Amino acid sequence: MHYWVRASSADFGGILPHARSGHSVVNIGKSKIVIFGGLVDKRFLNDITVYDAENKLWFQPECTGSGSDGQVGPSPRAFHVAVAIDCHMFIFGGRSGGKRLGDFWVLDTDIWQWSELTGFGDLPSPRDFAAASAIGNQKIVMCGGWDGKKWLSDVYLLDTISLEWTELSITGTVPPARCGHTITMVEKRLLLYGGRVVVALCLPDVKSLSTSAGSSGIMGDLWALKGLVEEEIETPGWTQLKLPGQSPSPRCGHTMTSRGHYLLLFGGHGTGGWLSRYDIYYNDCVVLDRGSRYLLFGGFDGKSTFGDFWWLVPEEDPISKRLVKPSPKNLPDNKNVASSDATLQSVLKGSQRQGSAISELQRRFEVFSSVSRSDMQILDEAEDKELLDLALKFMGGGESMGETISHGQAAQVLRDHWRKIEPHLIQLKELGCLLRDYQRVIGHRYRNVAMPDSSCLASASLGKFSYRFYHVKDASQLRMDDIPKLLTEYKELVTVS
Repeated sequence: MHYWVRASSADFGGILPHARSGHSVVNIGKSKIVIFGGLVDKRFLNDITVYDAENKLWFQPECTGSGSDGQVGPSPRAFHVAVAIDCHMFIFGGRSGGKRLGDFWVLDTDIWQWSELTGFGDLPSPRDFAAASAIGNQKIVMCGGWDGKKWLSDVYLLDTISLEWTELSITGTVPPARCGHTITMVEKRLLLYGGRVVVALCLPDVKSLSTSAGSSGIMGDLWALKGLVEEEIETPGWTQLKLPGQSPSPRCGHTMTSRGHYLLLFGGHGTGGWLSRYDIYYNDCVVLDRGSRYLLFGGFDGKSTFGDFWWLVPEEDPISKRLVKPSPKNLPDNKNVASSDATLQSVLKGSQRQGSAISELQRRFEVFSSVSRSDMQILDEAEDKELLDLALKFMGGGESMGETISHGQAAQVLRDHWRKIEPHLIQLKELGCLLRDYQRVIGHRYRNVAMPDSSCLASASLGKFSYRFYHVKDASQLRMDDIPKLLTEYKELVTVS
């Protein structure tokens, strides 16, 4: 298990970077993290801020150098690519205002000197929202992006010694052109995930369906590119991968960090799906390495630009000990729960921006999530007071009826209700009870195990159940696209229990 822990002032010394989004962050060696550029309040940045991990110190080096226009370093920009090789950080492209950039720079972090590079060969066109990754300690691969008029699907290799660009000729099926994706080298394969693509819209014709319009769609596909490592002598070619297990939801603008054979995916944004036509912003992550400490800085949620720091650490990390379990006595007043019976659909109906809708949804979840799941303890029906209160409201009874109905009967009333209801009709005040009863039903299936954990569930004969929400602490951690999945799995569980 991993924990998010907000960094404290005691974690760092020195000059912290300003809030921003669209910036780049690279690791130099084992002890330096370099942040460059970004965007805040429509202002593009070109500053350098460095974190010295050994000394826990942030500093802003005084860089030297000169470009073709006489400037010391790259012009202000965001949504560029940045790749680290040895002590060097390479920068390409990005956007400044409405202009897409195609210049190419390197920063020597040993002496903090910028150099504008003049490459040759198959030079890539100016673009933003491209993706790039290092191949070994000499080459860089870059693919896709947005040139201001169209999405791109090209793939370029750069030799950082000779400064020669080569556009690869790819055989076979090619992923749809896209921007806002990530690419990451894992051993000898380049993995591409997600991004925004052009989607053809088929409009009905008198005789047939014809492609007559286009819009953008957000992807959750995963591709592997072979033929980048010279010793393999393979013809470059893409293969779409279908991995077992639950994949992340489709997204673009996310980050992907590689550590050895393992990957960490965080955030991004996707479509509101069944709830809304607006984009939603994610703060979930998929961690495939239990031994690393990650640092998150900045970003944008559709409404605000952030400048805070968060650690993502495994439970054995000393930083995780800072977490304080919430006190169970600080429960919201039941009349606050009863004061709202708006459905999820009505919460979002009047919102003009998805960011404000998400904020409202999160605020109201804090009211409705009245029982903490931080200790992963399964509440019995008799201990779940909110369950009885909710059942009474659905039955139209008051406190007097509560003296004549058992908690078991209350649970059955709600289970019958949730077995029949459609996802878009669920009320916010129901979600906390629904999640806890889902976890309770799973616990009942393993009566010989007082508190099933991941290993117990993994070794059991799960059949078609994935129990993907068993370890969700409370309803405030559910994404909007989780709710129909939770309800579907809950219906299957109570049907066979």
